[in-house]
Amino acid sequence: MHPSTPRPAPGAVPTPLHRRRHARGAAALAVVATLALAVGGMPAAARPRVAEKVPVAVGSGGAVATVDPEATRVGLEVLARGGNAVDAAVAAAATLGVTEPFSAGIGGGGFFVVLDGETGVVQTIDGRETAPAAMGPDAFVDPATGAAIPFPEAVTSGLSVGVPGTPRTWQVALDTWGTLSLRDALRGAERVARKGFVVDETFVSQTAANAERFARFPATAELYLPDGAPPAVGSRFRNRDLAATYDLLGRQGVDALYTGALAEEIVATVQDPPVAEGVTGVRPGLLETSDLAAYTAPLREPTVVRYRGLDVYGMAPPSSGGSTVGEALNILETQDLGALDETAALHRYLEASALAFADRNRYVGDADVVDVPLAELLSDGFAAERACLVDPAAALVKPLAPGTPDGDYAGCGTAATGGPEAAEGTSTTHLTTADRWGNVVAYTLTIESTGGNGIVVPGRGFLLNNELTDFSFVDGQGGSDPNLPGPGKRPRSSMAPTIVVQDGVPVLAVGSPGGATIITTVLQVLVNRVDRGMDLAQAVAAPRASQRNRAAVEAEPGFPREGLAALGHTFTETAEIGAATGIEILGEGHFMAVAEPVRRGGGSAGVVDPDPGS
Repeated sequence: MHPSTPRPAPGAVPTPLHRRRHARGAAALAVVATLALAVGGMPAAARPRVAEKVPVAVGSGGAVATVDPEATRVGLEVLARGGNAVDAAVAAAATLGVTEPFSAGIGGGGFFVVLDGETGVVQTIDGRETAPAAMGPDAFVDPATGAAIPFPEAVTSGLSVGVPGTPRTWQVALDTWGTLSLRDALRGAERVARKGFVVDETFVSQTAANAERFARFPATAELYLPDGAPPAVGSRFRNRDLAATYDLLGRQGVDALYTGALAEEIVATVQDPPVAEGVTGVRPGLLETSDLAAYTAPLREPTVVRYRGLDVYGMAPPSSGGSTVGEALNILETQDLGALDETAALHRYLEASALAFADRNRYVGDADVVDVPLAELLSDGFAAERACLVDPAAALVKPLAPGTPDGDYAGCGTAATGGPEAAEGTSTTHLTTADRWGNVVAYTLTIESTGGNGIVVPGRGFLLNNELTDFSFVDGQGGSDPNLPGPGKRPRSSMAPTIVVQDGVPVLAVGSPGGATIITTVLQVLVNRVDRGMDLAQAVAAPRASQRNRAAVEAEPGFPREGLAALGHTFTETAEIGAATGIEILGEGHFMAVAEPVRRGGGSAGVVDPDPGS
């Protein structure tokens, strides 16, 4: 059962997370038991409905935060009927495969981080896609020229498709922690796919941005470009093929995708992309049915660092999210950010991020294939060596060289310049769930670029991923690049689903889409919440900047620049960075669910039983 803390009064300044304390006791158990009786018996007519996007919700009974009101509604209905946070996460993710098909779906993969409310243990599922057995390190090199294949050409191809990990992730999550069968968990999403949802401006703009390449594939064009154009805002969009595919998985299990007729159809689509008449130049892929049959979504130990008295859990390699967020937090902990003014605090945030990215780019890859010095990257000694490079009066010249995480930490290391980051797609989605028993899930999933590789499996209603373009196309590190393609290898990711715990009790979960900016988004939200006195809603909404070991900082409008520019930081403008969702556990069975108010069209936060006036 889930212990509790006193709930802050409405409008109160949030207590810094590292100073909060939780107490176990009979009163907390009584509150949870009462909620279980009240919500578990909720009649169908009283089940929660989310008609509009609401960025903040406070209440009890459980919470869900996603980018989409249909997905949030389906997740809340699962919680209201007695399902737990894992059940709700799978149900919401499946619904996002319908309503956010250009960001996620069963053709992709992701990382699932869960805290077990009974034991307090945090575990993760690695649902990252894998490369075909036939893929070698030069897979993205044009043999005629010896140069890397142009990135857009690699994206829209069969060559970019990895073995999907999302269906297996759902099954592992439900088998390990869930209470629902896969069939029951998919019912809400199947219903949305069959009956349809109302198209919004984000859906239309993403379709329009992909219209040229979608038109190259008849199955994609038939689904997403009816009458040759994107569907209209306010129209109802149905995906009956996907509803049938969900029904198939519900009846036969996910093995239907990995070993059945559907597996054969996926392989045929990858090996011989079904293009429109007259279309040429779409490269075939290397995927075989044996690659799908061999796929597993293993449980992995999370990364964890101690920050201001909090335990911050994240995703280990092949994700670089947990290691890079963790290293940056370790660097930042050498300073009391809460005692600094805004410019000084943000200066250190940007410098810590750049240093951690230099190390991420050099050392992190699939730890099943390459040697990743994870323990040293997350060590206090290495963090201290890197932190002493930060000049409080001047920005370091970027890009920075990586440090040496060798266990011998004397002096300040080096501030020499190094290489930039590799390209990484920005279209992903993140959802967060929590239940009345103390279970919490942070789940980031993706098909990589907006629209994946652009190819819908004919008759099946879902897009395939282009995750293999997350590999380095060529070795730019003199033979030491840990992220080159390889047989069965998982490409490095920046997804950073994160759960924060204090004294064994969950207090916060957060994550975001955005390619490599995922890491800086999660890091900045944590700094805003833990160090800068913001509540979670303010921490998510605040203007963002992303420093990924580049010469210039990417910054949103409204991010404070003047004082930082005086220190030597330079900026490039970007419209938006990330699209976070999160949940804070307030205590006494209450939650604050938070989604973006504006970015990516705004998100949708909900609770089973909203507080009056919330």
